[in-house]
Amino acid sequence: MKIALAQINPVVGDITGNARLIAADIARAKELGASLVVFPELSMVGYPPRDLLVKYGFVAQNMQAVEDLALQCRGIAALVGFVRPNPNKGGRALQNAAALLKDGKVAHVHVKSLLPTYDVFDETRYFEPEKPGGCIELEGVRIGLSICEDLWDAQALGRELYGEDPIFALKAAGAQIIINMSASPYQVGKERVREDLFLRQTSGHGVPILYVNQVGGNDELIFDGCSCAVSAQGKVFARAKSFEPDLLVVDLDSGTGRCEESGAPIARLSAALKLGLGDYIHKCGFSKAVLGLSGGIDSAVVATLAADALGPKNVLGIAMPSRFSSDHSLSDAKALADNLGIEYRVIPIEQMHAAFEHQLDEILAGGDEARQNIQARIRGVIVMAASNALGHMALATGNKSELSCGYCTLYGDMCGGLAPIGDVLKTQVYELARQLNTEAPGERIPSGTFTKPPSAELKPDQTDQDKLPPYDVLDQILHRYVELEQDAGMIIAAGLDAATVRRVIRMVDLAEYKRKQAAPVLKISPRAFGAGRRVPIAQRYTQ
Repeated sequence: MKIALAQINPVVGDITGNARLIAADIARAKELGASLVVFPELSMVGYPPRDLLVKYGFVAQNMQAVEDLALQCRGIAALVGFVRPNPNKGGRALQNAAALLKDGKVAHVHVKSLLPTYDVFDETRYFEPEKPGGCIELEGVRIGLSICEDLWDAQALGRELYGEDPIFALKAAGAQIIINMSASPYQVGKERVREDLFLRQTSGHGVPILYVNQVGGNDELIFDGCSCAVSAQGKVFARAKSFEPDLLVVDLDSGTGRCEESGAPIARLSAALKLGLGDYIHKCGFSKAVLGLSGGIDSAVVATLAADALGPKNVLGIAMPSRFSSDHSLSDAKALADNLGIEYRVIPIEQMHAAFEHQLDEILAGGDEARQNIQARIRGVIVMAASNALGHMALATGNKSELSCGYCTLYGDMCGGLAPIGDVLKTQVYELARQLNTEAPGERIPSGTFTKPPSAELKPDQTDQDKLPPYDVLDQILHRYVELEQDAGMIIAAGLDAATVRRVIRMVDLAEYKRKQAAPVLKISPRAFGAGRRVPIAQRYTQ
């Protein structure tokens, strides 16, 4: 028997468009001789649908689309993720389900058992689970069905969360093969975690696993695809492409299928950010982007990602020099724009800055930092004016190190509809920049951008290290405090200076109000600033 794994890129809420994607892959899979084609979790509505689920008519529309698709399933069966009302009297109103479409009808419905409620996941807000153990039979093969979290074990999750094992239940019910329909977001290194999980589950239970994952960007989440097939002996024998839609046909009888390379971690990060940036802009109804070009590494990386994701002709970079801007800032910004082939404009801010200082002189008396921030806010106004006038989405260029410590200006450099590298630490930005320079012939990001000391250039001879520890030290602390949730004592015990650790933690905690007003960031780490991190603004816990 041949089974096709269809990793599609759905748009959340676009039920009609998603149904077209599903129908097209059903037809393709049938042409390729597949008996069954499997789609990702909630593929009919896109993941995560969040509060679209409480909108009147949304669930009914998705159910009708499933019924309509069933009519196309003759000579092939399909497993499609969808939402259905909870048929039971008690519990939450909806269920996260999969429909088996066969012989022109909905032949079976399977409901997700384990509902994640951590990090970016909030499924118990909407869904009621069912006990595991559901199997279907197709061409004499007993197939166990599972949806995303149902496959994850305590080792992968870090602790036992649920007290039951759906894969064990499926094996006990006689499953000869297990299919997992997922919407599993990307983060750096997660592909290895997932495949280690699959190897444990297959070798532990002695059954092959076919895993199909969503691909694409939905808001801050990026889905990497990497659908795969794993033998009962714990070997990955087929793997789909990363970061693009794919239809992978697996031959169960011979245990064979196309096996794509997953790629090096830094190359995957680059691909993830381009996918997330491009999908966010296009799915929000935009086609072009605008950003400020400072000549620094952050704006250079964002501009390069945007040029690759949208096409160079769809990116506008604006240099906005003041009297404090160095000559190399303008020359590096111009060289970058020329290298990338993006549109480039120069709008000096000196006269605007002088006018603000003159009008606000009395208020600004003694406020050196406030005077500096006026420059950032003028630049924010210019970028947003261009966005408003030209219909381009504004991209904020701040990185995670800056956002963590509040080393950024509200209504200034934080302006934008998306912060593509807002979950990328400064030391990672340099690594990413070097990767981007390998992905096309010739120089892209100028060499001078790598060697100059990082600076906001808001006053003479300013560098980031006037306010922040060296980035190699800072990023170690931020990784431990923000991403690993370690406290001060644990970080100090790892060998980092106690005073520096406490100073950085204090900066992170005080900047929470800024981050609540920041543009969405593309999540690439275990803990990004966004839906998965819910720290109070008004709080007095100290370490």
